[in-house]
Amino acid sequence: MRRTVYIIRFIVGVFFIFSGLVKANDPLGLSYKMQEFFDVWNFHWLDSLTLAFSVLMILFEIVAGFALLVGWRMRIFSWLLLLLIVFFTFLTGYAYLSGRVRECGCFGDCIPLTAGESFTKDLILLILILFLFAWRNQIKPFLSQKISIAVLVLATIFSFAFQWFVLQHLPMVDCLPYRKSANILEGMKPPPGSIPDSTVITFVYNKNGREIEFTADRFPSDFDSSYKFVKRFDKLIRKGNAEPAIKDFSLMTLSGTDITQAVLELKGYKLFLFVKEWKEPDPSWAKEFAAIYTFAKSKHVPVFFITAEADNTESFIEKNGLDIDSSSSSPSSIAVFKCDATAIKTASRVNPTLYLLKGPTIADKWAGADFDKAILVMNEIPSND
Repeated sequence: MRRTVYIIRFIVGVFFIFSGLVKANDPLGLSYKMQEFFDVWNFHWLDSLTLAFSVLMILFEIVAGFALLVGWRMRIFSWLLLLLIVFFTFLTGYAYLSGRVRECGCFGDCIPLTAGESFTKDLILLILILFLFAWRNQIKPFLSQKISIAVLVLATIFSFAFQWFVLQHLPMVDCLPYRKSANILEGMKPPPGSIPDSTVITFVYNKNGREIEFTADRFPSDFDSSYKFVKRFDKLIRKGNAEPAIKDFSLMTLSGTDITQAVLELKGYKLFLFVKEWKEPDPSWAKEFAAIYTFAKSKHVPVFFITAEADNTESFIEKNGLDIDSSSSSPSSIAVFKCDATAIKTASRVNPTLYLLKGPTIADKWAGADFDKAILVMNEIPSND
């Protein structure tokens, strides 16, 4: 039995450490997934706390895994592990059984799992942890108390430091659809051989205080002016698998024209600066960006600001003496495009994030804290002439 306890203890401990490290690579991704759950439950008052919850949950997952491996304070950590896996099982079970959340974000974007796969994984872990909980008195410390504490302290410091680094400098391992060398135009297309969703146009009308739903080919035989239109929607009949990797990415001019295709098809180099929000009027990266813009202008590389806050963006451009061209017709001027905030959150895990594209392909990308590296690259690339 001791050997069985040791093997399960090792499996569960390594799994929690691995799971925590994968999430630590992109804590913002986990916070967005938490926000999705909170939105479904109408817990909007917790939205501002999701990043803190994400960082602490990842920290505990890593530390709990190491505590299990070294066997430190198992009476406490066995309870904590049990509570954690019960919580995870509830989340993945809700996602799977309700169908309202398609993925739980257990391994982030690096190892995507369906809601059913995540739920199955957590059920297996729950059984293993229940076994360890029942035999917790048999789990003896593997190292001395001082060394065990040192291991857990180092794990805590590493977890915080690693998460702080990626929150400032982008994920170490980029598993998002906007990774380097990715073709944005190709990513917006459904996968080859995929099957689209099958939908039917459905109407909802109100008649005598009661809402009646029917499809376009099955109007009620007594349909007349007593039916009051409520809404129209596409009802899903059969779920397909034609979902593209990049969804909801669109560039809109300030006048409301969709210019996504035209901009992405521009040949040569171009720069995209994603700014989700302006937290301060004089950001710390403004000086470095001015140098980047100088190189871009000298090499006829067009610059596009992509933001959900167009007014504040134009104010920043004017305040810093940069050229602005809302029509994007001049390669030496900056064009401002509006984009959905959710799409920007996926494209830029750090606010701001700068993309260097060649055609529709992402050649390089930098967080605001790394704009000094972008200056060096801009100095080396050839002119678009």
